[in-house]
Amino acid sequence: MKTIGVIGAGVMGMGVAQNLAQAGYQVILVDIATEILTQARKEIYNQIRLQALFQKNKAAVLDPDSIIAQINFTTDYQQLKTAEYIIENATEKWEIKAKIYQTIDQICHPDCIFAVNTSCISITKIASLTKRPTKVIGTHYMNPVPMKTTVETIRGFHTSDATIETTKQLLATMGKECILVNDYPGFVSNRISHLFMNEAAFVVQDQVASAQEVDDIFKQCYGHKMGPLETADLIGLDTVVNSLEVLYESYQDPKFRCCPLLRKMVDAGLLGVKSGEGFYTY
Repeated sequence: MKTIGVIGAGVMGMGVAQNLAQAGYQVILVDIATEILTQARKEIYNQIRLQALFQKNKAAVLDPDSIIAQINFTTDYQQLKTAEYIIENATEKWEIKAKIYQTIDQICHPDCIFAVNTSCISITKIASLTKRPTKVIGTHYMNPVPMKTTVETIRGFHTSDATIETTKQLLATMGKECILVNDYPGFVSNRISHLFMNEAAFVVQDQVASAQEVDDIFKQCYGHKMGPLETADLIGLDTVVNSLEVLYESYQDPKFRCCPLLRKMVDAGLLGVKSGEGFYTY
């Protein structure tokens, strides 16, 4: 494969596009607004420069301009006609994702694989929107994408072995391994981690402990690298809330009921790292 389409130029989409370009692929990065793409170009450029500062092998440092040149920033979905593989990174809203897959299924070559970068939405449900269910697979990347070496990969009900093998090979060229799991909403990582983050928010809401104290217990007592509320801030509190809504709707289980404090913070614009303030100030 030479050309990969990336849909969504948010935090995850930017990371995926950067990682692919650094691996030598031509990337078509699609989003709905030119201003979003302009900001994405700046962010990717800055992230490559920042990454170079921590690169021990200075001979392996890549020029930001050459990497950016491999990315086609566009609002035109028709550009995806030439893509051999698509990685979709839109927000965790079913209505938005459904519209995207109904659109690209008509545009992309029949052999093009669709990889769903979702934290909670069923891969089988998304595949049902297309005429290529055997070529739809889940690839749940972690943030920051270029720094993470493992991807939670999800086999939908119809996902073929060939699609899985192609995905494994692509991830290997990006410097990543995959852990293959089966398809249920939330999969493994978010089905468990969102319970942690949600309950941690309840603990703060109930004034049992501060956000710092909650995170310190997880880091100092359990040895986690990040606490659940630091993780929520990094992901984006709006994304956490959206994911909890998907989990609650999918399982109809009250354990996924979203903490009111999380909703209040999202309504107030306190989204975490991307807004400059969440449980912490950035």
